[in-house]
Amino acid sequence: MTGKAITDPPGLLPDRHPTADFFVCDVFDAVPKDDMGTMEHPLFSLSTRPDRRILTYEHNGTEVQVTPSVKGRATIHDKDILIYCISQLMAALNAGRAVGRVLHLKAYDLLVATNRDTSGDSYARLREAFERLAGTRITTNLAAGDYETTSGFGLIESWEIVRRSRGGRMVSVVVTLSEWIYQAVLAKSVLTLNRDYFRLRKPIERRVYELARKHCGRQPEWRVGLPTLHKKAGSTAPLRVFRAAVRRMIEENGLPDYLLAEEEGDLIRITRRRADLRGAVQIPPLDPEVLDEARALAPGEDVYALEAQWRAWWADSGRKRLSNPGRAFHGWLKARR
Repeated sequence: MTGKAITDPPGLLPDRHPTADFFVCDVFDAVPKDDMGTMEHPLFSLSTRPDRRILTYEHNGTEVQVTPSVKGRATIHDKDILIYCISQLMAALNAGRAVGRVLHLKAYDLLVATNRDTSGDSYARLREAFERLAGTRITTNLAAGDYETTSGFGLIESWEIVRRSRGGRMVSVVVTLSEWIYQAVLAKSVLTLNRDYFRLRKPIERRVYELARKHCGRQPEWRVGLPTLHKKAGSTAPLRVFRAAVRRMIEENGLPDYLLAEEEGDLIRITRRRADLRGAVQIPPLDPEVLDEARALAPGEDVYALEAQWRAWWADSGRKRLSNPGRAFHGWLKARR
């Protein structure tokens, strides 16, 4: 993974793809992981048709503009490729292996791991997904203290397909992740997904599951206004159509890990399935002053989403009893910088 000759024999062309730059995806059973940035913001299209509209999204001071290519904006199903790459990198990091943002992967393994069929058409659709991912451009502002940085990048930087000669199937794929995605992985700013996520057929189901996982996490529940959920999902359908889709999801009850329910006031309540926390250590609601200080520590970010992440991290860490939850929350915020 990291070896490179100190000197090269004379007469050779430069090694344009040194081994040190490559990470080979070889953990077939890697746990699905998704980065929290793309879970928080509606970067991916929920449409089944090419979406060439420019999306502008603003929430709590964070502005995101998504510009598609002529192929259309990357879709929520195209995101499977990113999830697979992130999962592979996280499995390697947890095993203490060296990683890089240039990944070698087998197309067959990617298709199987993301619950896709392996017919010839699937390989063709995979190429189309790479084109949309590379062509979709993100422009966003990131606030840090008194300064605000606006940057632009693609969801992936580049891709390359190796196939058998004379029109054979693709054998392997080389993907270069964007620096933004790669840094999120190195910072371990990721969350585990249920493997059944890849079995969700409807784009809106996948997006609502992402939001439930991001904001509810492993808390008992998360309440959100339907208009806010509509905005965060990135749905271009009218609110009444979105409301009807959510009601169908409630009726069908097929979302992994979470249950949806509609409440008065146009609210949606999302609760964890099989959440039996009776007798377990709980964190009481945080004081408003604690959240105000959290806003100063994380300007421009959604403190309620950060609180949900912290509570999920605390639950995954063994639910240790906290003498001062507010101080523990602030300590966690500072440690993630």
